[in-house]
Amino acid sequence: MWAYVVRRLAYSLVTVLGVLLLLFVLFFLVTNPDDIARKAVGEKAPPQALEQWKKNHGYDKPRFWNQKHPTDTMLVDHFRRMLTFDFGNSDADDTPIWRRLKSGAGPSLSFMLPLFVLELLLTISLGLLVAFFRETYIDRMGVILCVLAMSISTVLYIIGGQYLIARVLRWFPISGFDPSPSVIARFLAIPVLVGLLSGVGDGVRFYRAVFVEESGKDYVRTARAKGCGEGRILVYHVLRNSLVPILTQVVVVIPYLVMGSILLESFFGIPGLGSITFDAINANDFATLRTMVYLGSLLFILGQILTDVSYTVVDPRVRLE
Repeated sequence: MWAYVVRRLAYSLVTVLGVLLLLFVLFFLVTNPDDIARKAVGEKAPPQALEQWKKNHGYDKPRFWNQKHPTDTMLVDHFRRMLTFDFGNSDADDTPIWRRLKSGAGPSLSFMLPLFVLELLLTISLGLLVAFFRETYIDRMGVILCVLAMSISTVLYIIGGQYLIARVLRWFPISGFDPSPSVIARFLAIPVLVGLLSGVGDGVRFYRAVFVEESGKDYVRTARAKGCGEGRILVYHVLRNSLVPILTQVVVVIPYLVMGSILLESFFGIPGLGSITFDAINANDFATLRTMVYLGSLLFILGQILTDVSYTVVDPRVRLE
């Protein structure tokens, strides 16, 4: 297994280098550094101010080749900063990007972690329920409701939740964030509920398909022949043998646990990493945006490796070679 992990890490390094090269093309070739400076300083700023801003942020260097100092280029500086996690300062207000990441990680985790756990438990439970009543009116109604839930835009869920729960019923604040343990649950109640409603349809449909497929396997027919009840078969046999696709589905969510949800955090005023990304887009903060994309790629690659390793834990038949 260790040989496989080392090989995957080597492949991941190549992938990371490819991501960095693509980011360089998007942010420094497609976008001109002069345009970045104008958006940061102002369209009517004098040329001296633009040149000084570019010098302060390292945008005045040659892109690929420097005759005096071959390594003193934007390409080398870009790879060096990203690979050493030296992200520098924001293009918008010169705030250190690491300071923003530290301040936004806590709110994002406090919001996304309970949402992830509750959504996983709810979708698996409902998936088992509709699979238990497969080919009945409960199964058909469940599928129809899932399709309807998937068809509604997340923005509509957000507006409906804020209007009904916050304005009409006045149960929870409409937006904002307070990390105090006594009140944090009140600020996160509506965002978590909206996240559950917007994601439950897709999750239940996926898990129902997995459980129904597993229910037709030979080991299930053998368990039925031995007299096992349908509920026991689903919980103790089908669910256990469905852990591999469940883990595959879970790994897609891992980057969002740390990076946050851009849409939900922006609407509900949660100062997490999702809001930081949204603010960077609005402010043309290319340094912060480039950092967020890079970190999201790293988390996804790491999640893929951890998923492959976890396969061997949940299914002894899997061998990593």
